Formats: sequence, structure tokens, C-alpha cells
Amino acid sequence: MALILNEEESMLRESAAAFLDEHAGPDLMRQLRDQEDELGYRPQLWQAMAELGWTGVLVPDDLGGLGFSHVGMGQIVEQIGRTLAASPLVSSAITATVLVLGGGSKDQKAQLLPRLAAGELTMALAVDEGPRHDPRATALKAEQDGDQVVLSGTKRFVEDGHFADQVIVLARSSGEAGQSDGLSLYLVDGDVLQRTAVPAVDSRRWGELQFDGVRIPGGQQLGQPGRALEVLEPALDVTRIYQCAELLGLSRECFDVTLRYLKERQQFGVPIGSFQALQHRAAILWTELELAQSLVLSGLKSLDQGDSPEQVSRLASAAKTKLSRVAQLATNEAIQMHGGIGMTDVLDMGLYLKRARVLEAQYGDQRYHASRFARLSGY
Repeated sequence: MALILNEEESMLRESAAAFLDEHAGPDLMRQLRDQEDELGYRPQLWQAMAELGWTGVLVPDDLGGLGFSHVGMGQIVEQIGRTLAASPLVSSAITATVLVLGGGSKDQKAQLLPRLAAGELTMALAVDEGPRHDPRATALKAEQDGDQVVLSGTKRFVEDGHFADQVIVLARSSGEAGQSDGLSLYLVDGDVLQRTAVPAVDSRRWGELQFDGVRIPGGQQLGQPGRALEVLEPALDVTRIYQCAELLGLSRECFDVTLRYLKERQQFGVPIGSFQALQHRAAILWTELELAQSLVLSGLKSLDQGDSPEQVSRLASAAKTKLSRVAQLATNEAIQMHGGIGMTDVLDMGLYLKRARVLEAQYGDQRYHASRFARLSGY
């Protein structure tokens, strides 16, 4: 497997970097935070992303998309991490798109995918109910009542769930919490839900969704009843690999900003980057970033090659474990090597650190994935 970009993927990376440098960045993130923006992103930026075709990268061309590579989409997401660009791109154009492609009926694909590709429809995935990622712990009930399904329970930490047009909900149609069987996925219109926007440490808002006897048509099921994990786990692994691409982007930005500071900051009449102790720390971080980049590219190329779900799962967990640790190192070192001002809001380091901590926890932290990788590898 050659871990390099082809010409089209390199061009997409460069164009994404140029666009986001102009239209996004930490200053926009501060505006959204300070204004306590209800959505948490700029609709104009989202519309521009759709016009560039980013929302349709993973949608087949016969359904209104571009049918491009995961490696290509990964370059966009890496630049999103570098610029802290907030949008529904991951939740709608990646997670929801992959779920519909993997579990949707022919009619559902024809109805949803063209709208997702055009950026006309936003979707969110509601999985977790407690403080830690655990789909099997789902207790939200789905009970059949004639030709309808009644949903009762609560979903927390739903990315973009506070505004999404539709929500893909993991619910228990049979069995008890903790069991793998008996889980089903349902499509629910966002406007029938009681939704609360909960601020997170990264200054973005996450949805808390209340299902108080919500009734939906029986035909709103996604995939086979009681076998949701067959569709959900592969889609989560895809999302995890893209989370790693975002973590790589923000980690590289922290390193680049810190490296410039080491070359510019003078102490005792010389740049502090001439101090051997700081050189060693920067060198260690650089090597860690190179290893992290290889893992991310391996994961993205594995998706494009159509590798087995087991192989993708191992790569996703290996990447999430490694990138979580690298992001911690990159953000911590950036703050420390900037000295006292590194802890203040004058610099952008704190914004990157907080975003990294949220991404590290979503859909399984490094401990979760280190254990999962060991289990998948037979240990």
C-alpha cells in the first residue's frame, strides 16, 4: 500500500486548505463561541462547502454525488481540523451518508442521498446515552404499535443533533441493555423531538434528545430489525478514521505554529529554538506526527480498497488510539513551549486543545480502542 496522494487528491487538499484559510479559522470559532451561536456554524460556510461538492464526495455519481475517494475526503477533513471549521460535514456527508449506503433500502437511498449530496439535508447519528461510548448499553425503547413504532428514552452527546433535519436513532427493539442483538436503527424527523443544545468544552453545541413516546411510521427503519450493529459498527469505524484525520490536522497546526514561535522568540539573545531541550521535544513530536499520518492514510486507503470489516476495524481502533495520544502531545507541547501566554485566550492553542479532547472521547477514547484493538487481534 503506497501511502501517498495521487494528483487529484493533492489538488483537493490544496484547494480545501486555500478555501478554509479564507473562510474559516480560529477567529471564526471565537465569534461563534462569544456570540453563543445557536447552530454553532455559519450556514453560508456550509452552503459554500456544498457548492464545492464536498457534501457529495462519498455519494455515488448516479445518486447525485461525486463518487470520489475516502482519501480525498480525508484531505478535506484534515484541513477542517487545521482550521477548526465547524459544519455538519462529518455528521451528514460522512456518518449519515455511509449509514444510508450501508443499510438503506433502494427507496431510502434514492430519497436521501441526492439531498445529502446537495447539502440540502442535514442528518445526525444518536447512539450514546451515558458518559462513555457503548452502543450495546442502549436502553431507549422501540415498541411496535400497529403500523407505527413508539420511541421512548434519551440520547446524549449527539453531534449536530440540536439542529439536524433528520436523526438516525439507535434503539432497542428487543432484549436488554448490554446485549448486541435486538438493536435497530430508525429515521426520525428532527422537528418531532424535544431537543436541547448542550455546550461542550470545545465551545460547540451537542444535542440532548428526548423521546417521550415519539411515534414514527414502521417504514422508517434503516437496515434489518434487531441487527443494527451490522450496519452501525462499519459506519462508526469510517467516522473514527475521519476523526483521526481531523485530529491529525489540528495536531499539525499546533506543531507548525509552535515551530514558528521557537524560531522567532528570543531569550538570552538567541531564538529559543536553538535550545537543545526544545529541539528534542520538537523532534519527538514531528516523528509522532509522521507515524500518525501513515496510520490515517492506511485507514483511508483501506476504505477505498474495500478491505474486510475486520481489517478496517483494527485500523480504525489503532488510528484512534494513536491519534488521541498524538493530539494530546501536540496540544500540550504547544501550550508549554509557548510559555505563560500559551495558557491564555490570546493564542489559539486552547481552542485546539479543547477540540482535541472532545474528538478523543467521541465514539470511544484511546482506552476503549486500545482494548478493542487487542480483542480484534486475538489477545
